Amino acid sequence: MRIGIVCPYSFDVPGGVQNHVRDLAEALLELGHQVSVLAAAEKEEDLPDYVVPAGGAMPVPYNGSVARLSFFGPISAARVRRWLREGQFDVLHVHEPITPSLSLLACLAARGPVVATFHTAITRSRFVAAAHAPLQLVLEKITARIAVSALARKVQVEHLGGGAVEIPNGVNVARFASATPLPGWEEGQRAPTLGFLGRFTEPRKGFGILLSAFADLVTSRPDLRLLVAGPGDPEEVLERVPAQVAERVVFLGMLSEVDKPRMLRSVDLYIAPNTGGESFGMILTEAMAAGTPVLASDLDAFRRVLDGGSAGELFPVGDAAALAAAAGRLLDDPARRAELVARARVVVARYDWAVIARRVLEVYQTAIEAASGGVTDEDPALEEFG
Repeated sequence: MRIGIVCPYSFDVPGGVQNHVRDLAEALLELGHQVSVLAAAEKEEDLPDYVVPAGGAMPVPYNGSVARLSFFGPISAARVRRWLREGQFDVLHVHEPITPSLSLLACLAARGPVVATFHTAITRSRFVAAAHAPLQLVLEKITARIAVSALARKVQVEHLGGGAVEIPNGVNVARFASATPLPGWEEGQRAPTLGFLGRFTEPRKGFGILLSAFADLVTSRPDLRLLVAGPGDPEEVLERVPAQVAERVVFLGMLSEVDKPRMLRSVDLYIAPNTGGESFGMILTEAMAAGTPVLASDLDAFRRVLDGGSAGELFPVGDAAALAAAAGRLLDDPARRAELVARARVVVARYDWAVIARRVLEVYQTAIEAASGGVTDEDPALEEFG
């Protein structure tokens, strides 16, 4: 099958959607399909062979974060049309098609089987509100919809006038399970260590809550450490904590996809203190695949991923004291941590990309049968939208 996939965000900037697109493309390639990904990128020389660059992108506040989007314009539209024409795809798969991005442009330009994946559970968007009528053109072009979580699917039903097949984000279980700890952080050699991975300066990621809990914990645990990875300025968050706490926090900066599993294997307990805006929780499945016990905020999305709390413990959202108490209890109970890891190993198997990719292929086949033909770039809807 010839498959065209469109990523709405800059491919060379780490993010959940970008990781999803990359891993799905590689899983489909391993299954013997031909895959081409269209995406914006600043560093085109670092892109995988299956990615077709579509120019640069610009940062835009979105869903409590900052997304790098490629906006509308004649150059972007021409690149989309050329990619569609040259690709001769059997199916087009766009991600987040109602964001002002390449995904929206591709959806408008294409005629034929179009599958759309919705990742976010955001219910309010200025762009969606301002462009409600024109966006109906986009939604009408979609042959089949996928939502990565029950919350994302709920948005489809309640706000976009249609349902979706729920297929979660995948994880390369074998790659995370086989990773080794970072040098100096091997089990038996390191001090007890908590872990956090993400944009630690974004309020909704909850790093400030984790820091407050960590400050409580170190009063009785002089050897406890906190290992942090992700983009941001450490000084921006450490200036709020005492020096004796700050000196126990180790920042690794941005990690490569090779080092991310190694970082997760380098901690005794992974903490996800997020306060909201999460439709799934990919970092949880990655920690589970790495064999690291998880302690997470009791968000609905996290509860679902952790199988109701059987594959990882939960604490009340935003409650630093409860986080500190739960983390201390788990650090003192290796048997309980081992129990969580064993259950997580069973649960995370359902998220393995080998399983997820085949479910996505089933949706592709349904869309192809419904559309009765391949993808072309002959639809005038793009001009009508403009």
